Amino acid sequence: MAIDSERLRLRPVSHADADRLLELDADPEVMRFVSGGEPSTRSSVEDWVIPRSEAQFRTHGTGLWTLTARRGGEFIGWAQLRVPRHTGIRELELSYRLHRRFWGGGLAAEAATALIAVSFLTSDTDRIFASTHTDHAASQRVMSKLGMRLSAGSLSSEQLSPGLPDGDVEYEILREQWLRTRGRHSGITAAGSHDESNRTA
Repeated sequence: MAIDSERLRLRPVSHADADRLLELDADPEVMRFVSGGEPSTRSSVEDWVIPRSEAQFRTHGTGLWTLTARRGGEFIGWAQLRVPRHTGIRELELSYRLHRRFWGGGLAAEAATALIAVSFLTSDTDRIFASTHTDHAASQRVMSKLGMRLSAGSLSSEQLSPGLPDGDVEYEILREQWLRTRGRHSGITAAGSHDESNRTA
């Protein structure tokens, strides 16, 4: 299955994507808030990242989706909705990673908008959340653009206090919130559908 948005095609990751994922993670700026700038290893990508995503697709219908341009097919990065390892509720965790040359163009928000829409429209997911570093203003802007808000835990956490640069904050969007404000405007389609593709939130 593939998902089309206005500018992107989202496709489940496969082992054929390993080199592209490694090239993305080789940029220290891309990995700054992930690993302190250290690149991913081939073994971690081939033996952990891709197999774990494939397992999630088999059991939950979602995982890590590669992002390519609908025009030209250039690899842009990835977006992911995955089931957290320790959770007792119907929730998914959102994350995304793009090549630096595509930063600031709204593509992370466009990809995430597509995945959020598909999840809330086709599954029983109640909550989608994402975590980001307190210093990662660009990522926080993406989350706000998606309609996500700081979760109750983050609002009450000392992680928001100045002087704790290593802390994270969590954003969330709830199913009822999305259906009330976004669902009726969605034009998300699976590739090959006759419907119009979506627009960025």
